[in-house]
Amino acid sequence: MTCTFETHNADLIKCRKCPRLVAWREQVAETKRKAYQDETYWGKPVPGFGDPLAKVMIVGLAPGAHGSNRTGRMFTGDASGDFLYPALYKHGFANQPVAHHRDDELVLHDMFITAICRCVPPQNRPKTSEIDNCLPWLEAEINLLKNLQGYVALGKIAFDSILRMYKQLGADLPRMQFGHNAFYEMGEGLPWLLASYHPSQQNTLTGRLTEAMFDKIWARVRGIIGG
Repeated sequence: MTCTFETHNADLIKCRKCPRLVAWREQVAETKRKAYQDETYWGKPVPGFGDPLAKVMIVGLAPGAHGSNRTGRMFTGDASGDFLYPALYKHGFANQPVAHHRDDELVLHDMFITAICRCVPPQNRPKTSEIDNCLPWLEAEINLLKNLQGYVALGKIAFDSILRMYKQLGADLPRMQFGHNAFYEMGEGLPWLLASYHPSQQNTLTGRLTEAMFDKIWARVRGIIGG
């Protein structure tokens, strides 16, 4: 059977390969945060989403405990998404600057959003083995994006994991080091890679990542792909 996003996502949300993450995502979904007591949490692995003709893939770390683990859509319903989507909207990658729930009519253009880990990890710290368990899901999404030109890695773990995935696939990569707005060509026939600090509150509230710094990332992406 030919793999499609529909079949891929149906398989992904049934994954229970990492016992620690399964237990934690379900515990969070059951106990809930007080502000969301009346909501039904997603509590399953979170698929990527976006334009099936995307030229760019955003790769984050993992679902937020009370964001994507609640809403079932990446970077939706938490502070990281509140920082990300206005920037995407400004540069024409999204039809609206907000992302509150799966049915809010958000549409992405030229962009697909996913993450290294699909289940929320305790303290936002997945183990290397858990990342490795999840990388095949990322690889499958990459293979479905026939127009893909490059990646924006949000955070060092996403950046390093993309490189590890390609090395595991046998790619001979140049030396690359994470840094905000660091850009690399990974090699002939491979997508480019642009690094950014993650838009977590740990970075945005401390000033490590400002709106102006983040804006430069998406302006650079728009300049690369045009349109």
